[in-house]
Amino acid sequence: MNKSVYFIAEIGVNHEANLKLAKRIILDAKKGGAHAIKLQSYKAEKIASKYAKAYWDKKEEKEDNQLKLYKRFDKFEEIDYQKIIDYCKKIKIDFIITPFDLETINFFKNKVKYFKISSSDITNFPLIEKIAKTKKPIILSTGASNIQEIREAVKLIKKYNKKLTLLHCILNYPTKRYDANLGMIDDLQNTFNIPVGISDHTNPKDSHDILLFATLKNITMIEKHFTNDKSKRGNDHFHSFDKYDLIKFNQRVLDAQRIIGKRKKNFLKSEVISRKNARRGLFYNRNLKKNSKINSTDIISLRPAIGISPSLYKKVIKKKLKINVKLGRKIKFSDFY
Repeated sequence: MNKSVYFIAEIGVNHEANLKLAKRIILDAKKGGAHAIKLQSYKAEKIASKYAKAYWDKKEEKEDNQLKLYKRFDKFEEIDYQKIIDYCKKIKIDFIITPFDLETINFFKNKVKYFKISSSDITNFPLIEKIAKTKKPIILSTGASNIQEIREAVKLIKKYNKKLTLLHCILNYPTKRYDANLGMIDDLQNTFNIPVGISDHTNPKDSHDILLFATLKNITMIEKHFTNDKSKRGNDHFHSFDKYDLIKFNQRVLDAQRIIGKRKKNFLKSEVISRKNARRGLFYNRNLKKNSKINSTDIISLRPAIGISPSLYKKVIKKKLKINVKLGRKIKFSDFY
């Protein structure tokens, strides 16, 4: 397991276009142990037409029209993002953005740790190309795509930019536990030979297991939606982690890392006593006179592991004794001529 999985708290628009709330959630992410926070930058009319329907769970978010939903919280302007960027610097947490239109990319290009490209934009080549040309590190989510679509997007990015991480993602809000398909991480790693992480949209009760299992696959990055109040209706609150989820998750990862432990096989300090008392040494199986030639029935392997190891028994067979020995005595090489 990678001990330094980079955790991105995806705030998205859970800040509800409220600067104070945004800072409160960012601080919670920092206290919970996140390495970065991520916001989304868009204007509703530049992301969806009036015909775009819901693709989320309408029991949690009742709005059926994307344009109407996105208009609720597309109020942040450059000055607001700058205040958030300054706050992130102040509390020492990385700032990441998902831009959904071409116009905002230039503003952010010198202010972000990474640009994130949404799964929904994996075929949006004008957007991908402009982001790639900034030369900033890129995170590309792969939800709802096949391997050929991913290959084409990766090829376009690498034409301009080699700094790329792929995220396994299921583009379903929320993702069901048994739709997580963590095995797809292996396919991404084997196909592209670049860093791979996971963007998770399962409910928190499932995310704790799913993300822990994902860390066993040598991922480098986790993105998880984040809020300060999971009880809020709408948006992404219902499938988000909060500060306490993140603290608990980090504790579980640390526990798993300790359980997995060392990569190189060797015995532990705690096993030294077992090596001595549970292993065997060679002992005489009967009383023998001086000048007797040792055969296999004259010796026996018994605990503890003192004297000669049974692994060396052939070095004892056919040796001649230079002393008398008694049954039960440990065998030493100095007993022989």
